[in-house]
Amino acid sequence: MEEFDINKCWINILKTLEKDIPSSTYEPWILPLVPQSYDENGFNILSGQNLAIQILNKNYYDVIKNAISKELGKEVEFKIIYDDNIRKQLSKRKPKSQIKPITKNSSDEDKYEALKQMQSSANLNLKYNFDNFVVGDNSKLAYVASKSVAENPGKSYNPLFIYGGVGLGKTHLMQAIGHYVLHKHPKLKVKYIKTEDFINDYINSVFKDSGKNDKMNSFRQKYRSVDVLLIDDIQFIEGKERTEVEIFNTFETLYNAGKQIVLTSDRPPSAIPNLSDRLKSRFEWGLMADIQVPDLETRAAIVSKLCLSTEVKFPNNVIFLLAKTYNKNIRELEGAFIRLNAYCQINDVALTEELANKILNLKQTDKKLTVEDIIENVASYYDLKPADILSSMRSSKISLARQLVIYLCRELNGDSFSHIAKSLDKKHTTIMYSYEKIKDAIKNKPNIAIDLSNIKNNM
Repeated sequence: MEEFDINKCWINILKTLEKDIPSSTYEPWILPLVPQSYDENGFNILSGQNLAIQILNKNYYDVIKNAISKELGKEVEFKIIYDDNIRKQLSKRKPKSQIKPITKNSSDEDKYEALKQMQSSANLNLKYNFDNFVVGDNSKLAYVASKSVAENPGKSYNPLFIYGGVGLGKTHLMQAIGHYVLHKHPKLKVKYIKTEDFINDYINSVFKDSGKNDKMNSFRQKYRSVDVLLIDDIQFIEGKERTEVEIFNTFETLYNAGKQIVLTSDRPPSAIPNLSDRLKSRFEWGLMADIQVPDLETRAAIVSKLCLSTEVKFPNNVIFLLAKTYNKNIRELEGAFIRLNAYCQINDVALTEELANKILNLKQTDKKLTVEDIIENVASYYDLKPADILSSMRSSKISLARQLVIYLCRELNGDSFSHIAKSLDKKHTTIMYSYEKIKDAIKNKPNIAIDLSNIKNNM
């Protein structure tokens, strides 16, 4: 009889879980798990993250149980056990990529100075790299495309156009491309610039030119001699005709030479009203990838990763408090984390949910909306009765309202799928399907995104 190999068994379980669990949960919470033992008492798994245990037990217990039972050929209970040694391993884990930060301890002083100078001229911020970017369903396409561009500049997606709201990670990904290229392709010249700075640079070149075009030639050489050009917030170019011409000619020069162009904006090219048609057309030549607001699990993963990188311990309820409160902007979420951490270090106090509320001046969590409150608000918005949403009626209007209730229960309250299913008297799978359907609809159907925003504002 073949000896049972728990590691081989776990690999097969992971393959199943990867298909059944969103990447925003799978990557930060599932992948770091370690199988411990399997006996008559069940399947034991180790985790170095208390938050992971809470999230998985609350929201994905049945999914994990089914995957384990399927692999073992019989129904098996499981338990996730906290292990401090794994926590220490996670906190010390080196980045998956081969990129190493530039430090003065480099054995080759000349190489260090050269790389440092390139990084400075590229105008990049060291804190933005692929390793500290938390990938969720909201950003997966943009992340994968950015990695591909960084690996093969000018050959994968050219141009790459990343768009989305303020503070969602566009600049992070763009600068991560720059850092990666500098380290993997050190002979290539990279330039990052904000559109506002590009405009100012162009204006200064025009007005300070001696008449011999020396300033303008220098300006054009600066941007048209690079191998990778990264332009942030390109929407600010609209309506500035002369600067648009420079952008157009720069784009043409680089594109025809096979150089990589990456652009970010708060909206797709077609939605920038005063942008010239020829620029709109060229911006759409490559790949357009949007970044949406991250879901609750992704936001919690961001906070947890901040804790690991700074070796700070936040209680689980505080992590979830931040994830629930700062649900529109990652910068605000990171800013809140920094404020809490700084306050506790300066005052040498332990962080509690009550203290976090006080420091951040948040409304107390006892004002949390109930499922009934959400149903009532959604029903009112669509001129329905709460009973309609709770019924089995399947008209398009009622079905949409019901799906929005499910989405809001998840996003605003952090309710588990099983809790929502029980509250609405629906199957667990139906709840998961409805939630994912609204997530997709927000990206592709502006009217639903508007309805959702209006409902939130009325609560």
